Amino acid sequence: MEKKPKRRTRERILETALRLFNEYGEPGVTTTAIADEMNISPGNLYYHYHSKDKIVEALFIAFREEIERTLAAPESRLAHVEDVWLFLHLVFESIYKYRFLYRDINDLVSRHRMLETQFKRILAHKKRTAAAILEGLVRSGEMNAGPLDVEALAVNMTVIATYWLSYEFARDPRAREESRALARGAFHVISLAAPYLAPRARALFDELAKRYLT
Repeated sequence: MEKKPKRRTRERILETALRLFNEYGEPGVTTTAIADEMNISPGNLYYHYHSKDKIVEALFIAFREEIERTLAAPESRLAHVEDVWLFLHLVFESIYKYRFLYRDINDLVSRHRMLETQFKRILAHKKRTAAAILEGLVRSGEMNAGPLDVEALAVNMTVIATYWLSYEFARDPRAREESRALARGAFHVISLAAPYLAPRARALFDELAKRYLT
């Protein structure tokens, strides 16, 4: 049997940093701690990444590429309520994978010019995608909402999706129910639109909500 090639040190640094940042928060993790966790010297780590800021930026780039792919909602057909559940689950999976970014987002964007600029674009993309999905539900007859309603809902959905994990963490910092946190986040985002759903779509939403939350 062929041996799998060893992961490159750069990849291992990012994997280790992501795990530690997610567990302890980015401000509480030093490059020395990352090197110790990997059992390598700080000099070896600095050879690949000259500072913790460079590690943060590399992780953010990976997150941005992943979330942008998810936010590229399909346009081949109109959205349905089932599609929205799946879409939100995928969005929250990406957010949770890089949750340190969301837990410490205000601090990070104030310290990293690149993150400040790029995160603005991600937020704008989230809002555009949310609006496109809502408009699709309106066109398919599954939702009754005017342009102002769609605009407000898109903004509110973006806010909840962005700050949901911060809320979950503040509510219970030691909780380990990862899948339930994702489910609750998706539920609360789509529930904003629930009062605007047409009767058949609302009945389907209620049924899916029961399954999703259990």
